[in-house]
Amino acid sequence: MSRPYQFILASGNSHKASEFSELLNPEVLAVSAASDKLEVVEDGKSFQANALLKAKAYFDKYKKPVLADDSGLVVNALPGELGIHSARFGGEGLSDQQRYELLLEKMKDQTDRKAYFVCVLCFYFSPEKIFFFEGRLQGEIGHAAKGGHGFGYDPVFIPTKLAEGKSFAEDPNFKAKHSHRAVACQQAESFFKGFNETVDKS
Repeated sequence: MSRPYQFILASGNSHKASEFSELLNPEVLAVSAASDKLEVVEDGKSFQANALLKAKAYFDKYKKPVLADDSGLVVNALPGELGIHSARFGGEGLSDQQRYELLLEKMKDQTDRKAYFVCVLCFYFSPEKIFFFEGRLQGEIGHAAKGGHGFGYDPVFIPTKLAEGKSFAEDPNFKAKHSHRAVACQQAESFFKGFNETVDKS
């Protein structure tokens, strides 16, 4: 069997590191944590732009192929408030619970509760060889937080495909298979399985 592609992860987020280790087949795409977290200014105007900024910063430091991602929650009724700003929604220093409670407060009188999670992966081999993959999951914002699994906005996000109106935080098995990040990882893995075997994977 051919060797897997080796990447370092451009993130200091321990949740993401553990998720990627579970979502990607290590025989195809092997991802290891970077030894140092870099402070990258994410001033891009899109998920793709921010993923690229992070990937380039880590590549410039480590001179090795990098996997970076940018993800967030897009809410129809609050255009521009979350999306690429999801991690900073409500200002710096808020906990996950404070952010989703603020979201629930802003949504209390909204009839349009549609929302979706999006994840963009950037596989950065070199400045000349960059690949992007995007995953989305449709759903809506619930009326109360439910569940004790997951992180971020998971307790208030109700996926369309998940039965009984459960939140993301109530069904970790569903999330592992169908999340926005899982979908993006599935696309990437499928692509790299068939990628040109002559590419240097070191």
